[in-house]
Amino acid sequence: MFKKHRYLILFMLTLASIINYMDRAALSVAMPFISKDLDLNAASIGLILSSFSIGYALFNVVGGYLSDKIGPNKVFIGSMSLWSLFCGLVAGAFNFWSLYVVRVIFGMGEGPIGSTANKAVNNWFPIKERARAVGINQAGGPIGGALSGPIVGILAVSVGWRLSFVIIAVLGFIWLLFWLKIFKDNPADHPKVSKSELKEIVEGNTILQSENNGQGKKLPFLQVIKKPIVFTTGISLFCYNYILFFFLTWFPIYLVNAKGLNIKEMGFVVAIPWLVGAIGYISGGALMDYIYKITGKALFSRKIVLVTGLLISAVCIGLTGLVNSIIGTVTVMTIGVGFLYLVASGYWSIIQDGVESENVGSASGFMHGLGNISGIVAPAVTGFIVQSTDSYVSAFILTGVLGIIGALIIAFFVKNSKTQTELTEFPSSNAVN
Repeated sequence: MFKKHRYLILFMLTLASIINYMDRAALSVAMPFISKDLDLNAASIGLILSSFSIGYALFNVVGGYLSDKIGPNKVFIGSMSLWSLFCGLVAGAFNFWSLYVVRVIFGMGEGPIGSTANKAVNNWFPIKERARAVGINQAGGPIGGALSGPIVGILAVSVGWRLSFVIIAVLGFIWLLFWLKIFKDNPADHPKVSKSELKEIVEGNTILQSENNGQGKKLPFLQVIKKPIVFTTGISLFCYNYILFFFLTWFPIYLVNAKGLNIKEMGFVVAIPWLVGAIGYISGGALMDYIYKITGKALFSRKIVLVTGLLISAVCIGLTGLVNSIIGTVTVMTIGVGFLYLVASGYWSIIQDGVESENVGSASGFMHGLGNISGIVAPAVTGFIVQSTDSYVSAFILTGVLGIIGALIIAFFVKNSKTQTELTEFPSSNAVN
């Protein structure tokens, strides 16, 4: 089925992303039931939805650092074990604080996944395939979100919301058993990697190292995160993720409370933007690789897609709260989410291209952690806006404005550096066909 072993690894990384997002979306889908059982108001719901990101953002950084220090395999094993355990424990929540604490620790378990996956892709894929590989891997997120809607919606109505979290936890442990059999940190250490595939990986990455003047030294963590490209990209990612967490946490609740859908209807309707988002994720990575191939400019290929797509997404998100009909609401939100995910792999690709391979995990983790502070802010701020204004309109507009700011940051502040290699523009003669 997989002619090259790295594609099997990519398949498993994508499955991990699907399973992770199934739970993230599951909480929002089941929240109308959870809030009734645990007697939660809008402000409390916002705090619960943001609790995940407290542990998640912190362990984005920890996981990225550890993936450089001890290798992505050990980080994946520890992360997936902790994540799956506390996903199942959500079913045992009995009040606000018990659910809050479980979700914080659950976020700690899932936190390393993104940056560690980025490190694994960096180890296993040559530069000509990286944006596509990142796009396919991360496309598992919206696919998981799409699956979660109808699955959790049906389960919540038929057997109760608690069972859905137990099922997703079991899926995590099953994934881990297969992962232990197929992954090694270094392609050269894996017995199923052919000489031709290893040569392809090594030669592809040698091109990148030569263009970076041979820089390949492991740097101290503080020195890595001081790189302008890491901090600036992380700030933009905060704005991007504010949109993502707003959609992930509050849009299902908005469809029920403001648009009058029942849980089953909402579960299927909310799957539509997720599915379009998955297409956007895969298409965005392929589009960036194509632009890089014909121009030979890595930074340009990332920025042109990222800035354009994020601007369109931000405008759509801001307008969604002003649309009256359900069909119009879902249509505009779907366009916004589609373009949001179209640009997502650009952030990871900028870091992979602009930071030495030995430091990709640390840089990715810091950027991811900085960006995911929005996961703490967005759900809580939205909850308080809804609680105080009894309306969602201001929350939608604020989210759109932040998306525009994120796009402008990439457009004007992420640049090549003449004095320090931040993100090399590759001459077209080195573009690999």
